[in-house]
Parts: sequence; C-alpha cells; structure tokens
Amino acid sequence: MTLTAEHAGAAAGPGSASQVERTEELIRAGIHSGTYPPDSRLRERELAEALGVSRVPVREALMRLAAEGLVELEPRRGARVRRLTLRDVEELFDLRLSLEVFAARRAAEIVAGGGSHDSLRTVMAEADAATRSADQAGIAAANTAFHAELITMTGNRLLQSSFQRSLGLMHWLFRLTATEHGAAQHRTEHEQICRAIGDGRPRLAEALTYAHVDIRREPVLRALGKVLPAK
Repeated sequence: MTLTAEHAGAAAGPGSASQVERTEELIRAGIHSGTYPPDSRLRERELAEALGVSRVPVREALMRLAAEGLVELEPRRGARVRRLTLRDVEELFDLRLSLEVFAARRAAEIVAGGGSHDSLRTVMAEADAATRSADQAGIAAANTAFHAELITMTGNRLLQSSFQRSLGLMHWLFRLTATEHGAAQHRTEHEQICRAIGDGRPRLAEALTYAHVDIRREPVLRALGKVLPAK
C-alpha cells in the first residue's frame, strides 16, 4: 500500500509508476473524504478527466485499491466504492486480533534472535512528524503503516498477503475516527509496542498489541453506529 503520494515527474509517461501512485492516492483521498461515497461508481473516463491523466493509470490505481478492499470490481459494470458496514468493522477487529497479535510476538522473537526493528522505528518517526503538525491524513497513514510493518517484520509472505486486503479498510477506519486525543493515545501505545519488540520481549509485545486493538472495538463501533449501516 502506498501511504504517501509521490508526484509524477515532468518526464513521466502516461502509465509510469509515479503517475499510477499519485492517481491511486488521489482516488483513495476522495474515498476517505466522501468525495466518492460508498456504493458510488468509479468510471475510468470521468476519473481520468477529473485527475488530468489517461485511463491507463486510473485502471491500475483501481486495481490496487481493489486489492486493499476499498474498491470492488464487477464484471461488465466496472468499479465502485465499497459499502462500509458495521459488520465490516467487527470483522476487521477480529482479523486484526488474530494476525497483528501473532505478528507482534513474532517480530519480538526475531529481534530477540538478533534481528532489527529499524523499519518500525522509521514508521514511528513519521508518525511523530504527522502528530506534531496535526496532519490528520498523515496520522492515519502512519498508523496504518505501523500495523502493516508489524506484519512485514515477520517475513511471512502468506501472512502479508492475508493482511493486505484489510489495509485499505484500516486506513479508512482511522480517517473516520481520527481525533487529536486519539492520535496521542495511538502514539503512546505504538511506542510501548515498539519498545517491547525492540527489547525482544514477545509476550509483552503480544499483550500490548492485543490491548491496543481490542480496547478500541466498542467505542469505534459506538461512534460509527451513527453513520454506518449494520450490514
């Protein structure tokens, strides 16, 4: 998942990687902001005209967003924004408790065996910068990146593949529920998890990650119950 937009260079062609990444970011931002509401159609031609690109990067961007779970591709009907429900949120929390808790324990085991957690520290630094500037979009992106990096640290390719489809939903959820207090709390808890992993303490990393994810289930569902359908 590309979490920060990379501006296309002047020499970039219509199907260049940088142009696809920027197109992907702009569509993702439109979904998060409600510019493209849930269940709305994402027509390639209209998006290409609005974003000032050809249909090639739009098509590739939509495929990437579909892999994240933000967009659904339907045969002969094209793409549409996923309809987010409370059931989706419940299932996302269940998935995160299964995968992230294991990942945190495994990451700490790897560090205890001589591995590095420098990449996780880098993500923490990015979160710090976003928090200091009160950049809500950046905070949501950094929070998502932290949890994605836990999975990446395990080196388990099947685990990474299983988690990939939830990243878009997680990022969307962070944007929907972002608050200044919540950002500070996330930052503190992420630091505790990062420290436990860096100290090579698997059980502590596991417990802290479980608490970090599970404690938010009820308040998030209560808040989103006002704006999302049940199923």
